Amino acid sequence: MKLFLKVVAFLIFVYWFVAYAAAPFFWKHYENQRELENEPKWTRTAEGIQGDPLNVGFVGTPDEILKALKNAGWAPADRSSFRSDLKIATGVLFKRSYPTAPVSLLYLYSRPQDMAFEKEVGDSPSQRHHVRLWQTALLIEGRSLWLGAATFDKGIGVNRNTGKFTHHIDANIDQERDLLMNDLRITKQLSELYQVTGRGPSVNDYNGSHDRYYTDGEMTIGWISPGNHGGALEIKPNPVGIKMKNSVYSLFKNWVPKAHE
Repeated sequence: MKLFLKVVAFLIFVYWFVAYAAAPFFWKHYENQRELENEPKWTRTAEGIQGDPLNVGFVGTPDEILKALKNAGWAPADRSSFRSDLKIATGVLFKRSYPTAPVSLLYLYSRPQDMAFEKEVGDSPSQRHHVRLWQTALLIEGRSLWLGAATFDKGIGVNRNTGKFTHHIDANIDQERDLLMNDLRITKQLSELYQVTGRGPSVNDYNGSHDRYYTDGEMTIGWISPGNHGGALEIKPNPVGIKMKNSVYSLFKNWVPKAHE
């Protein structure tokens, strides 16, 4: 038992050191997209509460983004209205498919998402993969840089901060980030793929609906193939320091209780 406690204490120390003490040297890497270093890393709710962290980004025109996500099997979400809200409610109650159900508003740059896409799961809008996207003011080789938050809605419940009904997200947000990018990869929608530092690693954090999440803290950036013409994909590897951080994170996260997922 003493050995077990020593191992746990050592792992906690290693994670603390990597995540906090050594963060300025090993976390932050923007060698492939230096413009993102000073950009925000979280969304906000309408009440100003810290929302879902940003974990994806794209380089492309609005039309290219729209076509690429559609080609990858992700549908544009409808605008929220009384009619769409009623359709969601009946879909959940009677298990009716609604593959373009609206998503709630989150804010970046003091405005709600510019686009949102989703991938339905089952016959009810209570569960779905989805991503919100914001167009930044940055242009990369004449095309816009977008930031987004990809998460999985695992069910509907009550927001502990507002008392309103809302979707609750699954804690493993990295899995959603990787699923979205993999869908774009296998349908040949991307020409370039790499990561930069997002919010940084965390094994126990909460969004604006008080949903727990954990993440290695990386943001994956995909360049949409110009004109949506698939070709060779260039994948740029992470620096050695980031690979080391991710290895420690992967080891440590398994020791954290998952009771709140």
